[in-house]
Amino acid sequence: MLLAVPVAPILKYVVGAPPVWIFATGAVAIAVLADWIRRATEQAAKSLGPAIGGLMTVSFGSIAEIVLALFVLAAGKAEVVKAQITGSILGTSLLGLGLAIVVGTLGREQLRFKRERAGLLSSLLILVVIALLLPAVFDLAQRTLSGAPRMVDEVDLSLGVAIVLLALYAANLAYTLVTHRDVFAPDEPRDTEGAWPMAVSVGVLVGATVLVAMEAEAVSAAPEATAASLGLSDIFVGVIVLALIGTASDLVAAVWFAKSGKFGLALSICVGSSIQVGLVVAPLLVIASWVIGKPITLVFSNPLDLFAIAGTAFIVNAIASDGEATWFEGVLLIGVYALLGMAFFFVDRPA
Repeated sequence: MLLAVPVAPILKYVVGAPPVWIFATGAVAIAVLADWIRRATEQAAKSLGPAIGGLMTVSFGSIAEIVLALFVLAAGKAEVVKAQITGSILGTSLLGLGLAIVVGTLGREQLRFKRERAGLLSSLLILVVIALLLPAVFDLAQRTLSGAPRMVDEVDLSLGVAIVLLALYAANLAYTLVTHRDVFAPDEPRDTEGAWPMAVSVGVLVGATVLVAMEAEAVSAAPEATAASLGLSDIFVGVIVLALIGTASDLVAAVWFAKSGKFGLALSICVGSSIQVGLVVAPLLVIASWVIGKPITLVFSNPLDLFAIAGTAFIVNAIASDGEATWFEGVLLIGVYALLGMAFFFVDRPA
């Protein structure tokens, strides 16, 4: 699969191929590189112990997603970036968790997992929803009361929300990795055999990140042309396509762990990835946009975004609250994702 990495740059800079081919090949390459970043991070974590290893895993888990979003943002496609944020939350919490449950229950009547871990993850996901809804509610109130939006207030509010979210994420790391790490430790013992040498892990991590940046630069210029050629909206490309590219490695890892009987890890990957999008990826993108002079806000102008994010948190909380899951609950999650995908497909669709 690594053979796909040089294809997009060659198509763009040497062949001058149509944007849709550049986008497709670059997307595959980013997904492959994201999986290598995940592998390198896991290998390094084996040698660093549970606390530092866990911190490293959650810190580098979204590198591909962040890099891709940064290049799309630098290209001036703020709404596509917001759509990618929404899609990442939906993809991991609904599609990823649903697939993990369905695969994990093959040959089993139901799956069991720690209610304490699931409860914390569900609470954090609800917090993410509240934080992402706040700027939109503020925008609505401002329009209603004053009759005209004031962009500077939305930027200031989004920056403030971003800082608070990052602080809460830091507190969450301290809680789960330091003060209460026994409660939230994996159910399975850490396997330290066959770990890569640290130099190899770091080298793969750095090299894959650089290559992701190269691929993201090629892909970021192509979403609009790709969407137009396929008859799709930019929003659909962001919610479904770009989001799945950035979270592909998480989806594959979650399904693999569920198949191996480690559903606790699969749950942590799926819901934890959604939480990281809300508590880390979105705030970092807001701050980065302010630094590069192209400020974006956390105001989701499309009501469907807000409905989808809030509905996802509600459904995941309901399913994870009892510490058990059956195959039918997994099918329900996948079905909800399909319904939302169809809704985004018809929203703002080109004529």
